[in-house]
Amino acid sequence: MGIGGVQRSRQKEEVDREPKPSKDAPWPVKKGGVWLALYKHSLSLAFFGLFLISFYLHFCGSRGHFNLEQSAKGLPTETAVQYLSNPKFWFESFQNWQSEFLSVASIVILSIWLRQWGSPESKPVDAPHTETGN
Repeated sequence: MGIGGVQRSRQKEEVDREPKPSKDAPWPVKKGGVWLALYKHSLSLAFFGLFLISFYLHFCGSRGHFNLEQSAKGLPTETAVQYLSNPKFWFESFQNWQSEFLSVASIVILSIWLRQWGSPESKPVDAPHTETGN
C-alpha cells in the first residue's frame, strides 16, 4: 500500500537490474557466485555486523559497570550468561534502541516533507513528496 492506502505498483528502477560484469565493475561483480551474492547484500550485512558489535560492546560495558557496583556493595557479581537475563541490561538496551530508532525515523520521515535548498541529500524544493530519488 502506498500513501493514503492507495496501492501503487513498484516500477523497476536502475538499482533493481542484475549486475553485469564490466571492466570498471567492482571485483565481486566480476568474480560472481557467492562473492556477488554477498556483495549484493553487503550494506545490510555491514549494518547488521555493526549492530552486533555495538550490542556486544554495550553488553561488556554494562556488565562491567554492574559488577563493579555489585562489588562495591559487597554483593555477588554476575556471569555473562546471568547478566543476559538481568532486567537492567535490557532496560538500557531498549533505551538505546529507542533513541536510535527515533533519530533514524525522524530523518526518514522529515526528509519526505521537508527540503534543504542546495543540499545534494535533499530532494529539489519543488519536487513532489511522492518523488523518491533520481
